[in-house]
Amino acid sequence: MDVREERWHVANLGDAMLAGAAVDAVRARFAEHGGDSAVLMRHESDGRLHCELKLYFPPELAALAREFDTRPCPRPSADGLGVLIGADDALTRLRLSAR
Repeated sequence: MDVREERWHVANLGDAMLAGAAVDAVRARFAEHGGDSAVLMRHESDGRLHCELKLYFPPELAALAREFDTRPCPRPSADGLGVLIGADDALTRLRLSAR
């Protein structure tokens, strides 16, 4: 498999309180790309007062990730991640693949 095909992507939606429209857009577009995958999310503060909402797109959702303001990133740690939309077992598979 090509390295680009294994690449994850992240979208930083900024202030979680203001990310509703972007989250809705991802959910709306997911049906065309999703399959048995999922878009994952995590609230991250990186030491700041307010947290930012980050969405993680696995390699199989690269086409969906390209529709949003994403950048390549390493596979995220499963710690603190949740499923925004898609397969409920996506986190379990992420944990297993990290072993």
